[in-house]
Amino acid sequence: MAQLLRSRKHTTLLFVLWLLLLVAGLGVGLASGVHVLVNGLGVTNLTNQAPWGLWIVVDLSSIALGAGAFTLSAAVYVFRLKHLEAIARAAVFVGLLGYTSAMLALLMDIGRPDRFYHPMIYWNVHSVLWEITLAVMLYTTVLVLEFVPIAIESLVPHRFHFLHRLAHFLHRVMPVIALIGMSISMIHQSSLGATYGILTARPVWYSPSAPVMFILSAIAGGPALTLFLALLSGILLNKDMLPRRVVRDVARLIGFAALAYLYLKLWSWASTTYYSRIPERETGLELLNLNTPYGFTFWWGEVLLGAVVPAIIMLWSRLRNNRYILMFGCALVIFGLLIYRWNMTLSGFTVPLNWNPGVRNVEHINIYTPSLVEWGVTLGIFCYGCLAFTLGVRFLNLFPEAKPMTPDTETAPVAVEHTPPASEPPMQPQPSGAD
Repeated sequence: MAQLLRSRKHTTLLFVLWLLLLVAGLGVGLASGVHVLVNGLGVTNLTNQAPWGLWIVVDLSSIALGAGAFTLSAAVYVFRLKHLEAIARAAVFVGLLGYTSAMLALLMDIGRPDRFYHPMIYWNVHSVLWEITLAVMLYTTVLVLEFVPIAIESLVPHRFHFLHRLAHFLHRVMPVIALIGMSISMIHQSSLGATYGILTARPVWYSPSAPVMFILSAIAGGPALTLFLALLSGILLNKDMLPRRVVRDVARLIGFAALAYLYLKLWSWASTTYYSRIPERETGLELLNLNTPYGFTFWWGEVLLGAVVPAIIMLWSRLRNNRYILMFGCALVIFGLLIYRWNMTLSGFTVPLNWNPGVRNVEHINIYTPSLVEWGVTLGIFCYGCLAFTLGVRFLNLFPEAKPMTPDTETAPVAVEHTPPASEPPMQPQPSGAD
């Protein structure tokens, strides 16, 4: 009993220290944000030549990593895969955190946050960014509606009958809400890619397949983040947060999405670079490869580590059944998505616009390095997401089928499905303690 009390006290101390660390990060982010709002974007390293930087990468990545909400909610409520409901709640919460994180990044980046409402009043139907703005606001509203029943069930006492009746009503209409959310999210995820892909004036960006690649990378990255957080929470809390069948099916979804993204990415590279030989694009890529690590991050970050390796992990049962290897595969998918968004955001601005097509020699490129205040704001946004998820796991019923780890999963990280499908031979028994 004394040993158990000491263990609980040690766990509580670590939890408090973790919360204090996140609060300190939030303080840094808040101080950096106030500094930007008071002094303007001049305190950043953003310029007219490179107007998009770290915060737009955070914005695009947060939206993509929140895509697990529309993917898994649609799987449960639209395609009737009811067993995935065990992870759908966490996916909705992670999605809500992702979209609110993106809004915090935009609050800093737009320069005039007091005019945030202008797109709702002054419509510019010819602008892709205007469509994205409205779609993000609408889908955030959908996420709030999906989250309300979870919050009421977890936090509101049963004596408040009208609130629980509201939660029950929202749960009944959730298939309609999920269908609307899937439509809105698919539209703006593709529009984010179209923001770059339709710009013929910047040949390094131009790619008609960019909208679809943005959707596929989000379908892989969103569930990957949710699954990673579920597995990490289970290790820290000594629980199986998800049934093994759910882990297997979500991992397969991530693997097939990564393969689809990989196929389209390689074909897009071949069609726009290897076969087409557009002079302006070749010049731009040459400048990027000479002055930035673009080529290395593309082939090693986006293609190999961001798609090939995680697809193998997700679709090979012997690797997928080990929770630590599975977490590593999820982390690689997230890493590849971040690299993809970074390269897409900065590559087009790095290559300067050439107003004279007859001039092949470019004397300079646009160099951008995030300033300290930009990193401070980013740290604050990251700590906001971590703190909210930490408190959500503790106080919300995000994983309704969580259960204590069984002795076999405590001693060995291998999580073998009880009834593997015919295409996957049963795992051979491993000695206790095997990794």
